[in-house]
Amino acid sequence: MAIKFLSDEWLSEVENRLNSHEGFQAAAKGQAAKLQQEVTGTPEGDISYGFILEDGKVQLVRGEVEGPEATITQDYDTAAALSKGELNGQAAFMSGKLKIGGNLMKMMTLQGVLTQMPAALGDMDVEY
Repeated sequence: MAIKFLSDEWLSEVENRLNSHEGFQAAAKGQAAKLQQEVTGTPEGDISYGFILEDGKVQLVRGEVEGPEATITQDYDTAAALSKGELNGQAAFMSGKLKIGGNLMKMMTLQGVLTQMPAALGDMDVEY
C-alpha cells in the first residue's frame, strides 16, 4: 500500500528506513545536524519538517525544529522529483530549484550521508 508523500506515515517510514539502512548508517556515524525542510505548494499547502541527525540516528519531526543549522526550501515538484530519484540534490541546488539558507559548510559535511538516502528509500511505495 502506497504511503502519501510528506504525510506523518511517510516521515515515520523514511525515519525507519534510514535508521536501518547499513550504507546510511555507515555514512552518518559520528555526524550530527539539525536541518529544517520547507516544501512549498503541496496539495495540502506548505509543509515543514525537521531532520535531526545525532551519531548516525535520524529523527524526522513535523513542523519547525529549534535552532536548525540550515534550512532547505523547495517546491513540491522539486521535492517529489528528489524523492523519486529523478533529480539529485546537487543538481536541484545548482539550478536554483532547491535553496539552502544557513550553514552551507554543514551541508557540505553531510554529502556522504545525503548520497545514501536514495539507496535507503528507493523501493518505498509512495503516492504523490
